[in-house]
Amino acid sequence: MSSEVTPPATPPAPALVTRRGLWIAGGSAIAIGVIVVIMGITSRRMADAKLSEWTEDQAVPVVAVATPDTKGKKSTFSLPGRLEGYSQAQIYARVSGYLKSWTADIGASVKAGDLLAEIDAPDLDQQIMQAEAELASAQANSNLSQMTLQRGQQLIPSGAVSKQDLDQRSADSSNKLGLVRSAQANLDRLRVLEKYKRITAPFDGLVTARNTDLGALISAGSSNGAPLFVVSDTSRLRAYVAVPQIFVPNIRIGTRAHISVPEYPGREFSGTVEASAQAVDAASGTTRMLIVIDNASGELMSGAFANVGFDLPHPEVAINVPASALIFDRSGLHVATVNSDNRVALKAVTIARDLGKQVEIASGLTPEDRIIESPPDGLATGDRVRVAGQPRDAKEAEASAK
Repeated sequence: MSSEVTPPATPPAPALVTRRGLWIAGGSAIAIGVIVVIMGITSRRMADAKLSEWTEDQAVPVVAVATPDTKGKKSTFSLPGRLEGYSQAQIYARVSGYLKSWTADIGASVKAGDLLAEIDAPDLDQQIMQAEAELASAQANSNLSQMTLQRGQQLIPSGAVSKQDLDQRSADSSNKLGLVRSAQANLDRLRVLEKYKRITAPFDGLVTARNTDLGALISAGSSNGAPLFVVSDTSRLRAYVAVPQIFVPNIRIGTRAHISVPEYPGREFSGTVEASAQAVDAASGTTRMLIVIDNASGELMSGAFANVGFDLPHPEVAINVPASALIFDRSGLHVATVNSDNRVALKAVTIARDLGKQVEIASGLTPEDRIIESPPDGLATGDRVRVAGQPRDAKEAEASAK
């Protein structure tokens, strides 16, 4: 019996790829690519938008704001001044010679009439001796002329002396008497000068300067150098200030003044306006005024620099702003304010008084306005600003962090 061999089964042929499947695969790849491109463009635009927002946020200027300074119904201003003794005497020599001695140095307290120094004046002593001799000679000549006149008067009745001769004797007697009076006046003048060899204090006070020493050559007069001594009454002090014309009507005699000096920071001394020049200096536009300060304690020094402050009455509430807050441009004078939305509003203002570091505003502001103390250049109405010291909102904080 013959066996029959069965051939192995042939595997099935792979399925042919249809055209529809190719279209589906290509479309899917294209869709995926488009999605990737769209997502990339979208993320780039979002990043650019966030960067632009962050840049704009960082470009917002940070400003310091403050409310105007109101002084109630008063405004104040200060002026520089120089303190001087209420009475101050520069003492010069009336006679020439050499300084024999001095008894009071700088800082010494003296009374009126106290001896300060003594001058040795040999030339003056010789002039006095000469004047005494001239007076004695003139008196002798006058006595002789008087006796001659009396004898002539006795001889007139007998006719021994003519009337012409008697008149000559009378004239000579009068002339000799005039010479006596002249010699006596010259001697009295020298006697008065002799008293000036003793230099004395003219009033109670302090010796604030001594510019001589023993043996120094002394020249009479005040045109030959510094004074020998300076005596100042420092129980009261004077301060002269130049007040601008606009303030003069408000500063009357008796107005109180506040005095401050560098050596006593934070302290004020009281003074009173005692005199006014009642005239304006054409060169400076100011009026010179005198302030008197009580210095019984001796704390203030003559010659010291001082700031003199005045309180001026004002009919309305005075609004003062820093001078740095003013903006000058072609449209006029403005002050930058910040509203509740942190937006800038430029307000036109007018100035009432210039007080130096501060300016008193006449119109354009209210006490409730928030002003920018130092506005940056180019600031305009509607610009957004960030107030220094204020916390940022959530949006700003997130943008800054990113």
